[in-house]
Amino acid sequence: MTESVYKVIELVGTSPESWEKAAAAAVARAAKTLKDLRVAEVVELDMQLEEGKIVAYRAKVKVSFKYLGKE
Repeated sequence: MTESVYKVIELVGTSPESWEKAAAAAVARAAKTLKDLRVAEVVELDMQLEEGKIVAYRAKVKVSFKYLGKE
């Protein structure tokens, strides 16, 4: 097996419905511009509140992908 290097970035996805959809939004957006996504890890969950009510679920997600920098 050859050696590989992966880059990890952190994204925050939001959803008015759930943390699961917030995390999925982050991964879906990353998939549009990054190739060879490998792992997504939810590292933090929180909620945005207005007047004591939840208006958005937020998921901080670390996404890794194969790093293909200049050789």
